[in-house]
Amino acid sequence: MKKLLSTVALLGVMACSPVAAADTTVEMLNKRDDGAKMVYSEDITRIDVGDTVTWVPTSKGHNVEFIAGPDGWDAPKKSKNNKEVSITFDAPGVYLYQCTPHKAMGMIALVVVGEGTNDVSGAKVRGKSKKKLKALLADL
Repeated sequence: MKKLLSTVALLGVMACSPVAAADTTVEMLNKRDDGAKMVYSEDITRIDVGDTVTWVPTSKGHNVEFIAGPDGWDAPKKSKNNKEVSITFDAPGVYLYQCTPHKAMGMIALVVVGEGTNDVSGAKVRGKSKKKLKALLADL
């Protein structure tokens, strides 16, 4: 009986413990398996509040620069080329980022945190990124 009560008490504590945040990896690529060039491995990364995204430079010459996010959010400094970067997202919203050297070639992507509903369609993008941003937002 004592063993049963200890097990029940332990299960109760485990049920009340916060769930560990997840870590998602996004690769910076010259070419993806689907044939797309100058891209991230995911165009839209969906995560929960408190989760971390790590960008890994699997091809040289890429970085991560955030250009839009929810109101009141301070964008982190752009990463250096060819360097891994991790960011934990503590606020729900839609975050738009790009590879600085390849932004005109359409190397942009989104992180959607929780029930992200803010509008990033007004972000200043050019070249192929304009068309790609429209397509990404249509997929939300």
